[in-house]
Amino acid sequence: MQRVLALSVFMLISVSAFSQSQEYQEKKAEKLSQKSPFEKIWDGELPAEVVYKDEEIIAFVPLRRQTPVHFLVVPKKRIATINDMTEEDALLVGKMFLVAKNLAKEYGIAETGYRLAINTNEDSGQSVFHLHLHLLGGAKTGPMVDQKIMEGKN
Repeated sequence: MQRVLALSVFMLISVSAFSQSQEYQEKKAEKLSQKSPFEKIWDGELPAEVVYKDEEIIAFVPLRRQTPVHFLVVPKKRIATINDMTEEDALLVGKMFLVAKNLAKEYGIAETGYRLAINTNEDSGQSVFHLHLHLLGGAKTGPMVDQKIMEGKN
């Protein structure tokens, strides 16, 4: 009985260590109940410097540019996170990468290099719950995460 109880407590602690915080879950639920900023940009309710738009995808300069070339590539369809993607979304998400590749070429960073990133949930810092792909280039971007975290863990 004690082993079962100990195992149960261990599993509960393990699961909660890898769960989203209550505060984050509440903010996420609130944001999901409203139109996303990207939907507002698509509908012309918010201004944006649009660099690409077709019937399924829009790409624009974000409010806080992190590199000289920084675009957000966003599907019109709202998919909250990559975890919410379905098999039916595969072509749409693939198209996002093709749009990013074409923008990298158009803006002269295809050969020097660029980064594509999708943030998912709390640990990645996702704050807008509408799938979007960051295209970052025009400068060396450095490591993707703090390398000190992984030092000595080979």
